[in-house]
Amino acid sequence: MNILEQSIYNLIVETSTNLPDDVRKSMLKAHNSEIKGTKAGLALDTIVENINMACDLQGPICQDTGMPTFEIKTPVNYNQLALKEVITDMVALATKNGKLRTNSVDPIDGFNTGTNLGPGTPVIHFHQHHKDYVDVRLILKGGGCENKNIQYSLPCELEHLGKAGRDIDGIRKCIMHSVWQAQGQGCSAGFIGVGIGGDRTSGYALAKEQLFRRTDDINPDPVLGKLEDYVMENADKLGIGTMGFGGNVTLLGCKIGKNNRLPASFFVSVAYNCWAYRRLGVKIDAVTGSIMEWLYRDAEKPAEFKTNEASTDGNQVKVHKLTSPISETQIREIKAGDVVELNGIIFTGRDAMHHHMLDHDAPFDLNGGVIYHCGPVINKNTEGKWKITAAGPTTSIREEPYQGTILKKTGARVVMGKGGMGPKTLQALQEHGGIYLNAIGGAAQYYARCIKEVVDGGCLEFGTPEAMWKLQVEGFRAICTMDSYGNSLHKDVQESSGKELSTFAEKVY
Repeated sequence: MNILEQSIYNLIVETSTNLPDDVRKSMLKAHNSEIKGTKAGLALDTIVENINMACDLQGPICQDTGMPTFEIKTPVNYNQLALKEVITDMVALATKNGKLRTNSVDPIDGFNTGTNLGPGTPVIHFHQHHKDYVDVRLILKGGGCENKNIQYSLPCELEHLGKAGRDIDGIRKCIMHSVWQAQGQGCSAGFIGVGIGGDRTSGYALAKEQLFRRTDDINPDPVLGKLEDYVMENADKLGIGTMGFGGNVTLLGCKIGKNNRLPASFFVSVAYNCWAYRRLGVKIDAVTGSIMEWLYRDAEKPAEFKTNEASTDGNQVKVHKLTSPISETQIREIKAGDVVELNGIIFTGRDAMHHHMLDHDAPFDLNGGVIYHCGPVINKNTEGKWKITAAGPTTSIREEPYQGTILKKTGARVVMGKGGMGPKTLQALQEHGGIYLNAIGGAAQYYARCIKEVVDGGCLEFGTPEAMWKLQVEGFRAICTMDSYGNSLHKDVQESSGKELSTFAEKVY
């Protein structure tokens, strides 16, 4: 590996495994602001422990390493084609080494390349500047938070807020609404980048560009700076909280930019980013290829978080220990808000697997079992055995069209993921005797530690993230947010936060 290759590879690995200092400071403030022992407090404890583990183990902070997106500035006459070739080679190598998940999938036949390479991936944007070094910045934005991006065309009608007009107050309403609509599905508490103006394409690009700003910078536009301050002051009042469990902290950062627009178009575009805000950058010597300086990093080794040692026992939640196969009687004893600790066998299964199980048998006997919405980072070790290096939950709502049918067909008792599910699944949980568990989104290292063995794999032709993995776990904890009596914490928080959102309907500007 030459010097430039090593520099790019190091950037990819560090971005995947080590949160930048400005993001850590935002997370530390959130951790100190939440009430300990509550559902949100316990979730934040897990998150900060996961951040420490990812840094120490050089494992992915979150198993969904997203679509690697590079923003690059090069000197005039620099060979951009050669740099692009190095980047694609190093993305493939980082994927092979388990630092990135295999995320490049054909949109028609679903084929996973297994290398993170393919048409459009990775994303690389080149620009020129009058400096003598190469500026390379990378963001890894997962699919769960990417799905909560939203674009508004003003004027429009917004739920709980009424009319949003073509003015600064209409923009304000759109931004507040964007935070509310994400709920816990984008792994709150999160960050948002906002693009005002442009067309539909450039508006979203501008919104994502804002995510390359430091969380502690000051907007050079005083009007936009004031709007950023307003959003940060008021977003937490919605009470959505970490993972959508309710709580004191909902938003960790808001950055806003603007571009001129067409007279006929007025877009407000919002790029939502989860708490696992993975973006770093380097200044590279244009001649030697060596790293001259790390960007977004204030110290050589960032300080570790201090986690709260208090267990859930004796706090505000009840803990149930379950080992599969699980009976309906055991399920009926669990209520929304309780903590469940899983031991024994669980099975991963997400989009492709749920679609498959509608018309085919599951690869394994799921009766009394646990279906975990998870696409792990998994590779074979030197002994040829499968080893999971990152295993956090994926967003569950995508499985809403299938889940109730799959539960009844397979006899599974527990569904686990993040962000909650809808009314069809809730009804099926009541009828069948099942529960939904919300694992902590992004806590890929924390949960990988709970996986003691990969017992077997099924439907590997779907690609490793979409295959069904039979796993032996110990001490795998998550929070019941939908129970067998029709209670849904997600529905409750969405309704209560919607009422809070309506208090921001009055004109401010």
